[in-house]
Amino acid sequence: MLTEDGKHLYVSYDEYHSLIEKLAIKVHQSGWQFDTILCLARGGMRPGDILSRIFDKPLAIMSTSSYRADAGMTQGNLDIARFITTPKGEIAGRVLLVDDLADSGHTLNAVIHQLRTNYKPITELRSAVIWTKGVSTFQADYSVELLPTNPWIHQPFEAYDSLSPAQLMAKWKI
Repeated sequence: MLTEDGKHLYVSYDEYHSLIEKLAIKVHQSGWQFDTILCLARGGMRPGDILSRIFDKPLAIMSTSSYRADAGMTQGNLDIARFITTPKGEIAGRVLLVDDLADSGHTLNAVIHQLRTNYKPITELRSAVIWTKGVSTFQADYSVELLPTNPWIHQPFEAYDSLSPAQLMAKWKI
């Protein structure tokens, strides 16, 4: 649900999974055949996992991080892992790059540059995101929702960002 002022988008688990399914449909309807899904951790892990299951393709993971300050609400320096974890040795062929959103576009632009520069066995690269913000400098090949008001997206699993093991033990009376 988008707030009236357009500054916040609250997403339930059901909505989140429905959006990932709609993303899968867009990719499928394009007719593009790919060999591997490469998800950006952390935001792209859930969509990447689900798309990997739907398309029955191996899932590779590249870790990136820029939102660390203020409980993950402030973007800082971008860190991109030097290595990709993949069950097939080295990532190659046609790759679908998956993340949850194109926010500023900085992460996706930097990752694609790194992949094209350092991973020559990738012959074709396309991108898929759930959301694209209006301010994004990156336009994914596949996207479900354009968010022209650039809201902060409150994803359903963010409650875990501020939940400690001690709080879980208290919750479950352990």
